[in-house]
Amino acid sequence: MTSRAPIDVRPITEPEFADWNRVMNIGFLREPTSAADILEARRAQFRSGRSVGAFDGGRCVATFRSFAQELTVVGGAAVPADAVTNVTVAPTHRRRGLLTRMMERDLAAAKERGDVVATLIAAEYPIYGRYGFGPATSTTEWTVDVPRTGLDPRRSGPEDGGRIDLVDAEDVCKLGPELHERLRRAQPGAVSRDELWWRITTGAVRFHPTFHEPYYAVYRSAGGEVEGMVAYTADDTWGDAKQPLNTAQVKWLTGVTPAAERALWHYLCSVDWVVKVKSGWRAPDDLLPHMLPDPRAAAVTTQADWLWVRILDVERALRARTYGAAGSLVLEVTDSGGLSGGRYRLEASADGAGACARTTESADLTLDVAELAVLWLGDESAVRLAALDRVREERAGAARQADALLRTSRRPWCPDIF
Repeated sequence: MTSRAPIDVRPITEPEFADWNRVMNIGFLREPTSAADILEARRAQFRSGRSVGAFDGGRCVATFRSFAQELTVVGGAAVPADAVTNVTVAPTHRRRGLLTRMMERDLAAAKERGDVVATLIAAEYPIYGRYGFGPATSTTEWTVDVPRTGLDPRRSGPEDGGRIDLVDAEDVCKLGPELHERLRRAQPGAVSRDELWWRITTGAVRFHPTFHEPYYAVYRSAGGEVEGMVAYTADDTWGDAKQPLNTAQVKWLTGVTPAAERALWHYLCSVDWVVKVKSGWRAPDDLLPHMLPDPRAAAVTTQADWLWVRILDVERALRARTYGAAGSLVLEVTDSGGLSGGRYRLEASADGAGACARTTESADLTLDVAELAVLWLGDESAVRLAALDRVREERAGAARQADALLRTSRRPWCPDIF
């Protein structure tokens, strides 16, 4: 009987990229072979050592890629992150531990580089908790019934003295990066966007055979400052009596002030022929519904977990963010991956700054590193997790104290998918 050769997990070389890309396409149920121009576009994401494959007899059977990212934490600081994406295993090679081998390799390298966390957007819920990831943000999509909003169809432009202008892709690439940086500095859960992101979103680099150029609109305040931008598309739907029934789909909307958000949402609801507006991925506490005279015109159509976080360095993660109250808490963090486990004392001062160091003191709370990630950006309640037996109180009242320290007044949000 011939023994099976071991499957090799390693970084791919540039000549292996086409084979790797084919397996990734299969894993995501896309057409296996990419057209030459699409393949070349995807090569722009290739970084030596960060694209990993599993090889069985020389043939790629699993894919994994990571890239450098920054993640904004509570208080506005940014920490270096290892962003994980393009994770697939061929259907012929499932249940052989290939994902575990690729993930463990990548997380160890990220830890060695000094990344504070790893991040990903999970296509399936049950997979990534095994590796210490926890859902740290969630997302909501609304569908707005425009005729029901109660907005005056006779209005023209923002009522605050600002203005909205339609712009093109070149303007987006000039104005968008600085606008996103302003948002990112103020929004826990937001991630960095590199130049390639802007080239992809405007179609300069195309990953798909069909690219539908969006409409772009910019909001400028009364003083002329760019404070908001939206990219959206629209379908071509008509009723039986030649009645336009079009839907505008928001690809992304960035507003650094409530006035900018209000003006852009009202603009979208004023476009002729549009009877529905799909908001795209928004924060679960987004102001959109309450920016309409009738908030019920905005119905929730999607509610889901979004950004998953894996903490690689507990001390740096807890030092990086700010806190809502003064106090101290000793956390016993368990980590089956062996990267971040231990007992840590968190000390928050009255000015919101936090200190964290390893300690031998008795623990107040015991929790897995994945649950610490769920709490870290301030979205979840330790009291709720304790009720679910996902956090254990070692001292009565410790979960409530953790909420006073960690929870935030506005929920974290990641505007991006990667």
